[in-house]
Amino acid sequence: MTDTTAKPARSWIFYATLLILFWGVWGAFSALPANWYGYPDEMIYCIWALTMIIPAAFALKGQKFDTRKEATIYGLLIGLTGAGGQLLLFQALTIGPAYLIFPIVSISPAITVLMAMVLLRERIRGLAIVGLICALAAIVLFSITSSDSDASTGPWLLLAVVICVAWGVQAYFMRKTATLGVNEATTFGWMAISGLALIPVAILSMGGLPLDFGWKAPLLTAGTQLLNAVGALFLVMALARGKASIVAPTTNALAPALTIVVSLIAYQTLPSPYGAIGIVLALVGSTLMVYADEKRGEEPTAAVLEPTTKGTRQ
Repeated sequence: MTDTTAKPARSWIFYATLLILFWGVWGAFSALPANWYGYPDEMIYCIWALTMIIPAAFALKGQKFDTRKEATIYGLLIGLTGAGGQLLLFQALTIGPAYLIFPIVSISPAITVLMAMVLLRERIRGLAIVGLICALAAIVLFSITSSDSDASTGPWLLLAVVICVAWGVQAYFMRKTATLGVNEATTFGWMAISGLALIPVAILSMGGLPLDFGWKAPLLTAGTQLLNAVGALFLVMALARGKASIVAPTTNALAPALTIVVSLIAYQTLPSPYGAIGIVLALVGSTLMVYADEKRGEEPTAAVLEPTTKGTRQ
């Protein structure tokens, strides 16, 4: 089993940076197969699940798969909430703008924080409360975006909120799993298995495999979704090396920010005034939650103050 205590204290920053780059670019171009070729979002999901095999094989090479009951239960919970969110995300991106969907999804740390407060009895700092308020205000602004623009409200808004909740719950379970000493290879392995397990659901919702598309649509899908799959591995690696309460909010804030910038440049599309304010509030809210968690992580503990005690970093 991987010994996370032996890893450099800030090595998570390297993997988090790679995650932000991969997910930021992927988010901006993930809807191209559907927009250019009319490729079904269910097929996009299926190809994403298959691409997960590549980084999973890399992660599991030379690693022991944790078969403990706790590792299995939390691994499935992490995998199913993540894969279920992905299945809905592909549908949302075909009917709504990426530069609004991803800021909503970036609010998912609010769900994680609330669950930690209720279930883990964690206290929330004042800045995090301000961040939560900004996040909720952003959702309200997204919901009243003018109906005559491409960012008009519709089913994509509800889907984005559901994805936000699913990934917030997933991050909570990742935080919980980290305390059990489950290695990153096992966590990612269960994420890949869960993604593959939902492929039949996607195929059934299409009424069968669509075979009337050329090679360009699935090839473009595989290229974009490989960025997604490898980014997911970087997330697990970052979480194995840093505090989940810092890593998850940071990546959830900055990856969508990069998606927004790339999307606005690539598609030369500007959001409505309400949408622009909502984007800013979503990113500010996520940033404040990150800062609050970071300040909490810097507070001295008994293990730090006691020179004779060797504590381990979780």
